Amino acid sequence: MAPVTLKKLVKRYGNVDVVHGIDLEVKDREFIALVGPSGCGKSTTLRMIAGLEDISDGVIEIGGKPVNDLPPRARNISMVFQSYALYPHMTVRENMGFSLKIGKVAQSEIDARVNEAAQILDLGKYMDRRPSQLSGGQRQRVAMGRAIVRQPDVFLFDEPLSNLDAKLRTQVRTEIKRLHNKVQSTMIYVTHDQVEAMTLSDRIVIMRDGYIEQVGTPDEVFKRPATRFVAGFIGSPPMNLNEASVADGKLIFEGGQSLPLPAEFRNKVAAGDKVIFGLRPDDIYPTGHGLNSGEATDVHELELPVSITEPLGNETLLFVTMAEREWVSRMLNPRAIAGGEVVKFSFDLSQAHLFSPETGKTLRS
Repeated sequence: MAPVTLKKLVKRYGNVDVVHGIDLEVKDREFIALVGPSGCGKSTTLRMIAGLEDISDGVIEIGGKPVNDLPPRARNISMVFQSYALYPHMTVRENMGFSLKIGKVAQSEIDARVNEAAQILDLGKYMDRRPSQLSGGQRQRVAMGRAIVRQPDVFLFDEPLSNLDAKLRTQVRTEIKRLHNKVQSTMIYVTHDQVEAMTLSDRIVIMRDGYIEQVGTPDEVFKRPATRFVAGFIGSPPMNLNEASVADGKLIFEGGQSLPLPAEFRNKVAAGDKVIFGLRPDDIYPTGHGLNSGEATDVHELELPVSITEPLGNETLLFVTMAEREWVSRMLNPRAIAGGEVVKFSFDLSQAHLFSPETGKTLRS
């Protein structure tokens, strides 16, 4: 059993706190992704779990036992770095078995563990090559193999795909998913890429400025963002977010354009309130060409001018002007639309979000 628990965890440099007393419980065998913009504290948090950064305050527990004072090698964790950190003069086999060798593990045991990891990661035909003879994706698989042979309680990944091109990122992402299914260890994965976080993890921890904004499944953080920041960070393209005022059962936007107040929020706001209205591109679409066409329960239609189109094969992104702001729409089963054309759009208000302008928090109960 290897749950990981953070209790009031703080990292301080001088008088500046960069991680602000965060609490987090990672279940045994769970895959958790820490995600957020650069400087949010996610890598610092991971390095504190690994023992590579001192803890300023708080407690880290692995397997129910405090590890604050334990050196990295005593925590039974393995870490996969962005830079691979392979020894260039060693073969793949030697790289993968090196930590066991210096730990004075019997050679027969080293061979068995290395061969098992090579089979999991499909590295068998590369075992006698050196890192310079491998592609970036193969090197990262070797780095993962080196972590596997240690049979750790917890795997830590620090932006392991950042140095790979888009195609390799997809391939190695699949390898990491397959790895978790096979080894069934607790995994904590740091990334700034929300696609990696959404596709790999059981739950996502979204961080901002050293605080945790929300913890939830990929579906929860996408469909029920707790804050305006999460709403704008998760999703590609991000959620459309615009200020509005509540009046006469409507949301009044800059320039006087309006939408009906979504039914879910009618008892949660009052006339005169200022709100941030949010709606994902999937929920604004040319009528009949949306993800939920024919199924949406609270639809409002507007004719709006299209400024820019971005064809993406089986879908097209449309940039439309409303309330003196640009909104993004996703059209499925695309039809030809030219820039400047006025098109009837459906707004699925059953999927709308309202946030407080002051706190940034959702107004859902």
